[in-house]
Amino acid sequence: MQYFKQGSTKHLILIVDDEPDLLSGLNSILTAANFRVVTARDGGEALSIFRSEIPDLVILDLMLPVMDGLEVCRELRKTSDVPIIMLTARDDSLDKILGLEFGADDYVTKPFNGRELVARIRSILRRTNRQYRGPSILVGNGRVRINLNEQTVVVDSRQINLTPTEFDLITQLARHPGQVFSRSSLLEIVWGYDFPGDLRTVDVHVRRLRRKIEADPANPTIILTRFGVGYVLAK
Repeated sequence: MQYFKQGSTKHLILIVDDEPDLLSGLNSILTAANFRVVTARDGGEALSIFRSEIPDLVILDLMLPVMDGLEVCRELRKTSDVPIIMLTARDDSLDKILGLEFGADDYVTKPFNGRELVARIRSILRRTNRQYRGPSILVGNGRVRINLNEQTVVVDSRQINLTPTEFDLITQLARHPGQVFSRSSLLEIVWGYDFPGDLRTVDVHVRRLRRKIEADPANPTIILTRFGVGYVLAK
């Protein structure tokens, strides 16, 4: 699997805004400031790109079609502690308070100064130490942190040892919370098409993972079984 951007020295920023001109302009500003950039034009696309790219920081417009920025922020906070900057034309103090209460880390109003925004981004990344930790996925209501750059897993503030296969398996499930994977699909994705093992290989590794990350492996709450189908990571 090619999930990890090992060796990359540039932070990845996800910009979410429905204004094409703003997306283009901000893309140019951040690229010139030595960031990598991915963009989305609505909330649904933002969540999809976030799960696939795992950016280091999100710039999120408040007024988006279909799903507004506050709802996107709330969805992101269910699985991630990624820094979020709200970027919006609204300057009402109540909107700012709401954005921060929904989990945003900073709030910038339009029109904005590009250099100031870059300075704020760098400040947040320094404060959250993202250059060392890299992007993470939180599961189990925040009990379990999966660091994609370091390929480490921390449970209740304690780092645990996973085999490379166990790490790939939990990462695959964590990238798609709520999606049921059959044993055969996990075998193909994690082990590869040429792997000679049978479907019980998946069951064995899931049991090992549960012993390492679940508070009560006999009654798992993170990696759930869908009898007759496969496994799913709880939302």
